[in-house]
Amino acid sequence: MIKKLLFAGIMAFSATMVAQTTEESTVTGKKGFYFKAGGSYFFQTVATEFPTVNGHEAKEEVYNSDGTELLSSKSITGSFGEGFRTNLGVGYRFTERLAFEMGIHYYIGNSRKMASYTNLEDGNTQVAPGVFVPTVITFQSKGQIKALDLSPSLVLNLGETKGFEPYTKVGVIVPVYGFLEIKTDATKSTTSGTKLADVYKRDVVKPNPTVGFMAALGTSYKLSGKLSLYGEVEYRNFTVHGKTKETKDYVVNGQDRLSTLPYSEIHTNYVNHLDTNSNNPETNSTGYNTNNAKDELSSYVGISGVGLTFGIRYDL
Repeated sequence: MIKKLLFAGIMAFSATMVAQTTEESTVTGKKGFYFKAGGSYFFQTVATEFPTVNGHEAKEEVYNSDGTELLSSKSITGSFGEGFRTNLGVGYRFTERLAFEMGIHYYIGNSRKMASYTNLEDGNTQVAPGVFVPTVITFQSKGQIKALDLSPSLVLNLGETKGFEPYTKVGVIVPVYGFLEIKTDATKSTTSGTKLADVYKRDVVKPNPTVGFMAALGTSYKLSGKLSLYGEVEYRNFTVHGKTKETKDYVVNGQDRLSTLPYSEIHTNYVNHLDTNSNNPETNSTGYNTNNAKDELSSYVGISGVGLTFGIRYDL
């Protein structure tokens, strides 16, 4: 059924192209290379539950002052598909209708809250020789994605009318560089409210290779013989699975304490499953080695969104 619909769509589009006529000089003049530059803002389309952060689920929870009673809880959902993108592109127009385009994009997503806990029970802490008091932790983690990607695509131009030339574009998204940065601010205090420590932690998650899909509907408007403005509405859809995580900063009361953490608390390898051979204290308590990277279950984040793009195009 899908193949029949696709074939029918291609035939209908071909018939439309044949039905439209253009002067030969115009057709010849529209062949060749062109360059594009512009900017985009994307809005998230699909909200999913964020992955765990340092072993804590993507939730917003509030406990009573001593951390023994849960007062409220809700899941945190969202996507990293909202943010700004800078675009460069080069294309080659084979005919008046058909072109190939290679886009180069740098995306900076908006910071999104991934976890928030208030008065989470943290056991007893020694505050003086032989003196232990119950403590709680309040923290919030936020994540932000930065990525560089390529987007090879086919462009179907629909014909120029009074300077406007609408087009459609479909292609794939190939990330070449990027990371998810997670920043956590935490406060450790006694159940009576005395602050013991302020903690800041910054983790960087690097992804596995992936490929996404994009489609756009746009139009250009000719300003001169070679210079045009263009605008697009673009939909993109892809997810990213984590490969590794590394703690880059760990600061306690303003002091760098990264060197005090074991190797396994700084480095993480993401895997598809955990078993008794994994370097994880929950599944392999006797064989867990703090001198090696810790194994944790892989999760994914969505970067799907709909964006508005505006820019200029120069035809050679």
